[in-house]
Amino acid sequence: MKKKLTNNLLLKIISLLGGILVWLIVANVDNPVIERTFTLQNVELVNEAYIDDTGKVCLKNGEQTSVRVTIRGESKTISRILATDIHLTADLQQAVSLETNPVMIPITAQCSGIPSARITVWPQNYSVTLEDKVSNEYMVAVSNGDSKAGRGYEVGTQTVSPDKVRITGPQSLIRRIDKVTANVNLDGTTQDRTDVANLTITDKNGDALSTISMSNLRIENDGRVTVATKLWRVRSNVRLSINYSGEPAPGFVVDSVTTVPETVSVAGSAEELEELRQQGNVIPIEDDSLNISGADRDVETKVNITQMLPEGIKLTSGSSDEVMISVNVLPDESRRFTIPTSGIKVNNKADNMQLAFDVDKVEIRVRSTDGEIEDFDEASLEASIDVSGKEEGNYSVPVKIILPEGYELVEKVTTEVTISKVSTAKDN
Repeated sequence: MKKKLTNNLLLKIISLLGGILVWLIVANVDNPVIERTFTLQNVELVNEAYIDDTGKVCLKNGEQTSVRVTIRGESKTISRILATDIHLTADLQQAVSLETNPVMIPITAQCSGIPSARITVWPQNYSVTLEDKVSNEYMVAVSNGDSKAGRGYEVGTQTVSPDKVRITGPQSLIRRIDKVTANVNLDGTTQDRTDVANLTITDKNGDALSTISMSNLRIENDGRVTVATKLWRVRSNVRLSINYSGEPAPGFVVDSVTTVPETVSVAGSAEELEELRQQGNVIPIEDDSLNISGADRDVETKVNITQMLPEGIKLTSGSSDEVMISVNVLPDESRRFTIPTSGIKVNNKADNMQLAFDVDKVEIRVRSTDGEIEDFDEASLEASIDVSGKEEGNYSVPVKIILPEGYELVEKVTTEVTISKVSTAKDN
């Protein structure tokens, strides 16, 4: 009886061991131990205050861009891990030595639920350079990039708060900073607005600092400012009233003052645009440099009018800042007239040639020799050109003007023409 009991016990033990072995085999096949590698970009540098008291700051190595992390464990556990579950740190207090260049700091990887013994990283160290810590203040400019306000509106004013920021970082990087800009997108905006804007830093080459360079800087207010934008309405076809100084030479008078362009487009606040409307949409331009004293011919000058506009009014974006001003000076009893080139007779043009005027009108200056210039009738003059012997090409030709008795031209008249062969179907 005792022998039977012993035999049964032995069988039971063998069965138990066999079951355990089978379970281990099945478990290993169903959930094997595997390794998985992740490539990460961000290493958090901690305990920077450890070197702060020394007047130094870390400059991260821009060439060390990635870290490979390998985790070993059961398949079902490892397969659920995401790259965002892994946190990389480099503790300055664990640096091998602060006297080396660069300073090597061990990298530690942590992943919830995974023992540190099952995690390996490469490279094992994070390299930084210690530099003198420098702080500077910079004014903040506003950039709207390629964005534009809605149709009929222009940016009137943009106010940044705070208008300057303090930036602290490694000396070599601080020296590279040229401009700090708050970026605001205004596409389609038709009303005043306030934005919280992030800052962009550009170096002296006009290039934006890289992400790794930005991470080496500490920017006041976490690199954010508030930009208040006020929009102004646009008004087109605004004329300029030019004021000059001095008097022309004796026997000469100012006939007219013209500008190129003839009108401009401006933007302004509601109050200023209403005042402009009451002035007939005319802006007076005072230019101390426009002096015609003793002039016996036209006086031309190019001026920048941006600083001459009333407060609260500005030229629309894309408009030229400069205007060409012409003060037309004529002898007494003279006037300027324009005649359409379509009314100029063309003489002696070859039958196989065609002619086109390069302008739609020409200007003539007529002086009265007997009577009042106000009595002159433009319809009484005759204009013609002679193109005999001219082949294909561009020409400046004199315009023959026949005037009624008692009037004469102040100066000769020319016009630009283009002569070309008549094209036929056979030629084509």
